[in-house]
Formats: sequence, structure tokens, C-alpha cells
Amino acid sequence: MRKKNYISAAALLAAGTVLAAGVLTGCVSGEDGEQRYAYPLGTASPEDTVTQIYAEKFVEEVERLSEGKIKITVYPNSVLGGDRELLESCYDGDIPFVIQNTAPQVSFIDDTAVFDAPCVFNDIESVRETVDQPEFMEKIQESYREAGFELLGYADQGFRVMSTNKAVTEFSDFKGQKIRTMEDAYQLAFWQQLGSNPTPMNFSEVYIGLQQHTIDAQENPYEVIVSNRLYEQQDYIVETNHVPHLISLVVSEEFFQDLSEEDRQILIEAEEIAKEYAREQSDARIDDRIQTIRDSGTEIITLDDSVREQMIEASEPVYEEIQKVVDLEIYSLYTGNE
Repeated sequence: MRKKNYISAAALLAAGTVLAAGVLTGCVSGEDGEQRYAYPLGTASPEDTVTQIYAEKFVEEVERLSEGKIKITVYPNSVLGGDRELLESCYDGDIPFVIQNTAPQVSFIDDTAVFDAPCVFNDIESVRETVDQPEFMEKIQESYREAGFELLGYADQGFRVMSTNKAVTEFSDFKGQKIRTMEDAYQLAFWQQLGSNPTPMNFSEVYIGLQQHTIDAQENPYEVIVSNRLYEQQDYIVETNHVPHLISLVVSEEFFQDLSEEDRQILIEAEEIAKEYAREQSDARIDDRIQTIRDSGTEIITLDDSVREQMIEASEPVYEEIQKVVDLEIYSLYTGNE
């Protein structure tokens, strides 16, 4: 049977936080004597991010809709573990709620590889409409449930883009660039197909890597590029928009099923409100981040349609590999291709 203590002793030590009795491990009482609950929500993201905005709004709405009965505390900055550790703890039932990018989930949930399909969308609204469509959501939720999780929904930080010291205006300009990428087989394959030299690297080493020219480029959403000041070491931002940076809110499946139907509906409704709010904030913050980059003197390059078509054509082997592991109906619903 999975553990249900809501957080391990090791995670508490890692948090380095002195907590009032019962805040993480179960119930605390309200002034009226009615039982109250506080559960941890873990993220690996800094506080000044859309991930934190999403988490805080979700917590706020859960408390409001439950009239204070359900309380959740957000632990950002990998305090309770990195992305992989958070997902494992969520599966075990130690941390009921986790918000994270979909990339770390590929090794746990095969069907999440669909989000690595490159150059599928031209705008973020199309991404949102696709992941929100009931047929797609029902199918992908089944995949999460089979892996021991309940998916409540997806917010996002827009698209991932490339930063580099070489102007990319033609497809051939990708060739030979040593670019730091996520440690994700499909993303590595994508950059290889463009002729680049993808290099996985711990994110904490990226700024120094750019500064010391051990890497030429990297890819991330605008939010990350600005919050970590990566643009300071790069002359260009290239709007490759190769994949959306989706942020998922997942719940331990066992924890979720142990809740009453009323409480489950509260979580679902709270996520819906938080998702829409996070998306609005993401759009506003991207505009602000772009202005920060431009003010610094770093140039933003928008690729023309012909380059985009060449990127799609080069990605054909990547699509084929993803289709081997992803449910074909999920792949079709997401990409619009059979």
C-alpha cells in the first residue's frame, strides 16, 4: 500500500522549515473545532514564475471554494525535491499536489511524449484550445491515471525559444550550433535533425556555459531566459517556438480518489480558474520579458514561413519516433495528423 503520511521525513529535512504540528501531516483544527487540512504542493520552479502564480491561485481558490476546509501550502524552488523526485513522491502519496513542466513526465507516462512533437502549433491559443478539448483531455487523463496520477489541467509559459550568438535567419544557420537542451530524447533528436549539436547540461550551469562559450546557445521560454538573465550572454533570441512549455497540475491518484466527490469537484473547479488566470498572466509577462530583452540590446528574430516549413520537414523522423510510444488517438488529437 502506498504511504499516506503526505511528506517524508527526508523531505522535511530538505525543506529546512520548522512547521506547526499537523500542517503537512494531517489535520489542524479551526476555531469552531471543525477539522481543517493543509497539504503540500511542490514545484521545482522559483517564486517569480507563472508556475508559482498558477500554484498560488489554485491554493487560493481551493480554500475559497471549500470555505476554508481544504488548505494547501506551496513549496517552490525544489524545496521538496527536483521535478523527478516530486513526481515520485506524488506517486507514493507523500506529496499530494505537484505543478511541473511535462518534460520530466515522459519517463513515467509515455503519452506525454506527444508534447515533444516539434513545430505543431503556430500560436499559443491553438495549443490551449487543443489541450482543453474534452476528447483530448479525457484520453490524456486516462494515461496519467494508469501511471498513478490525476491530471487536473495545463497552464503554460508560452513557447520555448532559442537564444544564441549567431543570427538565425536561414535553416542552414542552425548547423553546428552547440545548444543546451533538456535531457529529453525527442528534443535531442529534433535539434540533431536541424543540424545543431544538442548538449544536455544542468540548468544551473547554463549561464556560465554561455559566458565561457562552452555552449553557443540554449532554449527555454521567455520567462526563464529573463528570470535567469540568460539574454545577457546572447546576441539573439530566435522565435523557434518549437514546443509549448506546458505546466501540468497533477494530484496523487490514490489521494484524489480518497476525497469526497464534493472535494474532488472543488479541486477541479479551482484548477480551471487558476489555469485561466495563469494563462492571462503568462501572456502579459511574455510581453514584458520581450521588452526587457529588447531594451538590453539583444535582437529578437522571427523566422519566416519557409524556414518553419524546413524545420517541420526535418522533424519527420522525430514524429515517427514519438508515434511509436504515444497512443495514436492522442497523437492525432494533438497534432491534427493521422
